[in-house]
Amino acid sequence: MNISEFAKIAGVSKSAVSRYFNDGYLSEDKRQKIEKAIAETDYAPSISARNKTRITKQVGVIIPKLSGESSARVAEGIAEILNAEGYQILLANTANDHNKEIHFLDLFKKNRVDGVILLATVFTDLHRRMLSKMRVPVIIVGQNIKGYSCVCHDDEGAAYALTKLMLERGAKAPAFIGANMNDIAAGKNRKAGFLRAVNESGLSVNSNFLEVAKFSIDSGYEKAEHLLSHKIKPDCIFCATDSIAAGAMLYCRENGIKIPDDILIASIGDTRMGQLAYAPLTSAHFHYKTAGISAANMLLTEIKSSNEIPRTLQLDFEIIERKSTQKTETV
Repeated sequence: MNISEFAKIAGVSKSAVSRYFNDGYLSEDKRQKIEKAIAETDYAPSISARNKTRITKQVGVIIPKLSGESSARVAEGIAEILNAEGYQILLANTANDHNKEIHFLDLFKKNRVDGVILLATVFTDLHRRMLSKMRVPVIIVGQNIKGYSCVCHDDEGAAYALTKLMLERGAKAPAFIGANMNDIAAGKNRKAGFLRAVNESGLSVNSNFLEVAKFSIDSGYEKAEHLLSHKIKPDCIFCATDSIAAGAMLYCRENGIKIPDDILIASIGDTRMGQLAYAPLTSAHFHYKTAGISAANMLLTEIKSSNEIPRTLQLDFEIIERKSTQKTETV
């Protein structure tokens, strides 16, 4: 769709559309019409039409957590490719605040970079509006968002496989400690995988066995305490992340709940923390460094080419089974 076609759909002039995407003055009425049309059509002007005037050899990378092992592995993959091509990386840390993602996208829009890689968490209409104004290509990592170039993981598939594994090990009362449900990948999709495995097994989930935690050990500990304080207790817990699982395991250890004999625990991330736990953690290994490498290569392709057909690459996963789901056989 070209700018003339979009302007006709929005019911405004071409010059109004141009002013919108270049942050020029626009009446609130016209701004609302354009934003409504963007939401309906996913329109964004081509990179070649965005007044890109010079090459900076700089790329903005927005990550949710500097200390996060998965973020570090993605950043390592990005750096490996971009540094080899002579690019400098401008790293922005959002501390898991999706509003800061908007801030840094705006910052990179105003301060010239050749492209942006966004490790996205919660994706909102404000994200869409900001991305529609970017004058350079943006690659989204970790989420599969229609209309954008993305590198993502099979979050639902991994959660399904881990839950199914625990049920096959004999668990009958499954519980779930998830993440923010506004986070489609880590929250919504991982819960969907958990529920699909439970439903296929012919079991149901006790309403008291569904919790949502923050991305932290402390929150995992707190939610495990909620789950295991009821008279009826779960015999397995799927955790959305290794850090949440680490908190749950700590609670079990402090309260004499044996893993895996009393309860099975599995999660996603395959971090060193999980591997070194007192009951090493069964986890799904996502290829985070490969995601970074793929995103960087995708970005370089879009920087060099004006062909902007959005592409999505979904990476596979591996289930690494360890002691936390391996019940001791009795003779």
